[in-house]
Amino acid sequence: MLAGDFSVEDLTRACLARIAEREATVGAWAFLQEELALNQARALDERKQSGAPLGPLHGIPVGIKDIIDTADMPTECGSALHAGRRPLEDSAVAALLRQAGAVIMGKTVTTEMALSAPGKTTNPHDPKRTPGGSSSGSAAAVADHMVPLAVGSQTGGSMIRPASFCGVFGFKPTFGSISRRGVSLLARRLDHIGVYGRSVEDLALIGDALMVHDPGDRDMLAEPGKDLVRATAGEREAPPRFAFVRGPAWDQAEPDMAAAFEGFIEGLGDSVREVELEGVFADIVDCHVTVMNANLTASLGEAAEKTPEKLREETRNRANSGRSISAARYIESLALADAQTQALDHLFDRYDAILTPAAPGEAPASLEITGRAIFNGMWTLMGVPAVSVPLLTGENGMPIGVQVISRRQDDAGALMAANWLWKRFGSR
Repeated sequence: MLAGDFSVEDLTRACLARIAEREATVGAWAFLQEELALNQARALDERKQSGAPLGPLHGIPVGIKDIIDTADMPTECGSALHAGRRPLEDSAVAALLRQAGAVIMGKTVTTEMALSAPGKTTNPHDPKRTPGGSSSGSAAAVADHMVPLAVGSQTGGSMIRPASFCGVFGFKPTFGSISRRGVSLLARRLDHIGVYGRSVEDLALIGDALMVHDPGDRDMLAEPGKDLVRATAGEREAPPRFAFVRGPAWDQAEPDMAAAFEGFIEGLGDSVREVELEGVFADIVDCHVTVMNANLTASLGEAAEKTPEKLREETRNRANSGRSISAARYIESLALADAQTQALDHLFDRYDAILTPAAPGEAPASLEITGRAIFNGMWTLMGVPAVSVPLLTGENGMPIGVQVISRRQDDAGALMAANWLWKRFGSR
């Protein structure tokens, strides 16, 4: 587009054609209005013709999860609780995308309230399988070539697991890197905004556009990661120093995933060492569950109590899951999470990145579930950057992601390590 080979309108029409061809099968979109997308595209073409400065995402169609406010589209969170809701203004994410020149194509399907009650989306590789959740539509839309980029969110494993199941690149940056102003929150202590693309370079491009400090989100870092495009453009002189971490959920791995992952680790040779997280990490899975469930009740408990008919049973159950958690237990869990984060930080004095599974295995052959976040929650709790790289394949030919973890605020390092892996193993 910048070279003038084709217009923004041409690209937008191509994406709309792909959506028209495949949406009945994939079901990635909660809201899509063709003329709204084309009007954005025409305005961007006019901007280019006028000679005005162009943004880094000029003309790129992007899907955004239906928990992220847009002034010109509904935001319904996949729930009857918010049916017909029309925000008055853009979220910070939507505003930054427009500022960068993106075409916001529409709102992608989320599980109800970004929890686990599935929406209509299927896995583009096999419509009988789940795409994962809660960022179901965002991952599926990118995987099915409906849009080049999409935005989602993660409180447990809602970015990384769908990336693994759908076979795309997914990036959950350091906690506090992308503003959540104008986003329906589940757990302030855990909620992250993340992005999907079909290459590490894609992730870096949209990451740079969105990782901008916003005082409207009280948990934002003063200086979110930046210059991701520049950091991922060059070649590393030496292989990254990888630590292979099975994690406390390894016994819940599917046999084919475990075998494929161990074979992949063996193929890295001297570039990797196995590391066991012990001591303070022993209760990390329960710690994440405690923090998450307490927050779910704080966020949704009142709605579950006063308007239960507007929430699905699975969502109501999860909204009530934290009612028995005492204040003392919650505070202890927060303190333990801080200790775990500090302990993990020391590991990166010796290693550049951790390698661990992105999901227990292939996407389950069901549309009634979205899979388990057992390989994701602990990293979400510690707020570290995570990238899912589609490097492995399960016994049924479905994709499985390798999860790359780096030190907090070393988002560039996570993407560089992911890119190193992809360039050496992605074409196999």
